Amino acid sequence: MQPGPTLSSQVPYGNNVKAGHYVKSGDARIYYEVYGKGRPVVILHGGIFGSTYEMAQFIDSLSPQYQVIAISNRGHGKSEMGSGLATFEQKAKDIYKVIHAVTSDSVIVLGFSDGAYSGYYLASLYPEKVKKLIAIGAGEWTKGSRTFSLTAKQAFAMDSLYYKQQLALRPDPEKIDLWFSSINTYYNSVSIGKEILSSIHCPVLLIAGDRDQNAPIKTVIAACDMIPKVQLSIIPNAPHTAFLVNFPAVWDGIVPFLKQ
Repeated sequence: MQPGPTLSSQVPYGNNVKAGHYVKSGDARIYYEVYGKGRPVVILHGGIFGSTYEMAQFIDSLSPQYQVIAISNRGHGKSEMGSGLATFEQKAKDIYKVIHAVTSDSVIVLGFSDGAYSGYYLASLYPEKVKKLIAIGAGEWTKGSRTFSLTAKQAFAMDSLYYKQQLALRPDPEKIDLWFSSINTYYNSVSIGKEILSSIHCPVLLIAGDRDQNAPIKTVIAACDMIPKVQLSIIPNAPHTAFLVNFPAVWDGIVPFLKQ
């Protein structure tokens, strides 16, 4: 969990009227944007401080050759939060609905943190839809290994600009306190290990910074041991947001994986 990024892209990713669409998934409208043409690549941002805009460098780099489908996860940006907990199973269903609305083809998925875990569940629950998965900052998740208790007030204090922007986009800004409570409840109860990771049979590229404070390197190695077809790329001297600190190194690992 880190404050949102400061990037230089001129495209307002996550709030681009020209590229934006909605799809109904359960009791929530999910917002997504489509860029470029070619083989479809789904982009999934991080949680809590995550947004489509943080994935700008990936969208910029991929859209000249691929059809990029950038999704705002429920409760983020212009997507509704719905009722109940935003579980990874539910997010996988949301992503599936978006994919189905855009293309009949299977997709490559690139997810960061929460988005990477959502990608794990998507690949497990809908294997016919996922050709390859790139997961950044997502190791084995053991229940109780971290405690989540962040409030809206604390989040605003950490990154007021980000949350002012997010509240302006949200269709249900009055639910922000409920949203944080829901996130804390789910994150504190979830466990992601062999049951999910060993059921992923598409090729997976797992990327992590060697100083990732959210997904420590030992959890990343543990995940590698559980995923059947996995490649590992460790970015030296990089934290959880390795792609924001050293995008060229992350991208150099992704390009050959895409071409394989």
